[in-house]
Amino acid sequence: MANPQSNLLINLSFLISKPTGLAIYAKNLFPHLKSLNPTLLTAQEFSDSTCYKIPSNLTPEQGSKGHINRLLWTQTQLPKIYKQLKSQLLFSPIPEAPLFAGCRYIVTVHDLIALRFPRRFDPLTPYHRYYIPQVLRQAQHVICDSEATAKDIVNFCQIPTSLITPILPGYDASFFRFLDLPTSNYFLYMGRHNPYKNLERIIAAFATLPSSGEYELWIAGSEDKRYTPLLKAQVQALGLVDRVKFLDYIPPADLPKVINQAIALVFPSLWEGFGLPVLEAMACGTPVITSNLSSMPEVAGGAAFLVNPYSVGEIGEAMGAIAGDGKVRSHLRGLGLARAKQFSWEKTGGETATILDRYL
Repeated sequence: MANPQSNLLINLSFLISKPTGLAIYAKNLFPHLKSLNPTLLTAQEFSDSTCYKIPSNLTPEQGSKGHINRLLWTQTQLPKIYKQLKSQLLFSPIPEAPLFAGCRYIVTVHDLIALRFPRRFDPLTPYHRYYIPQVLRQAQHVICDSEATAKDIVNFCQIPTSLITPILPGYDASFFRFLDLPTSNYFLYMGRHNPYKNLERIIAAFATLPSSGEYELWIAGSEDKRYTPLLKAQVQALGLVDRVKFLDYIPPADLPKVINQAIALVFPSLWEGFGLPVLEAMACGTPVITSNLSSMPEVAGGAAFLVNPYSVGEIGEAMGAIAGDGKVRSHLRGLGLARAKQFSWEKTGGETATILDRYL
């Protein structure tokens, strides 16, 4: 049962049973906000927290219908709950909140990639182009994942920098850690197959390795009927079918071992709001090749190979340098492990709680 009054509400309407980026962020963050005595708006059970039960059909697991249901619920039902519980502030770990409803709120923006790389005929274009910017303009404050995302919020949505605070996410150090396993013969990519993730150039770069027959490229992440067939056609055209493996979604329990045994994580995305795989790989002691653009230098610091993601040659040279030299791998392992120690969910949660408390 929810308290008859709750100063702070946390909107968890989007949580899914198989958590990926946004859900991982939210589920790791809210335990560190308990000092503020929040009420969680959730369809899931969290026995050690005060919860207010909401419908379970509001998530991406219901596809576009779930998205529409959530937006309608946010606009029509959430303001009623806010008033019923006599709330002072709503915190939403995604950039969704009731508009023109008299609710004071703070949101987290993870990226504005849909505005930076708009897709033609995308049914969500109005959501990204009109709804999210309006949510940010009405927010008391905006939290984001990086300085790069903060700049995008200023440029795309004209929000004053004084109302934006970048707070870098964390990772689970008991889960993503160095396991001291023998390195296998594969390079690893983790993430979606969208074009901005740059998989086409990763595959092309892998094909340039002088001894690519000795190595494999493992692509971990849910297949996408819009993009995966094109990537598989590219692999076939390059004669790499035996050496490029599409693994689909890897269960979280298996991820640390898969990351630990990779030669390197190859993650030269064209843009990221944060780039969680970079941090997870560094925490496992796995060398990282990533982009010199957007947030990725903020995450990697000096502990990764930073490349121009538009250059197949640079990506291939970095892969060759790491594969061919054990000393380079060992050096990057040490740098990555040290860098990862600067991140934690406790730190992320503490900095977030400070912002929320300021507006309560």
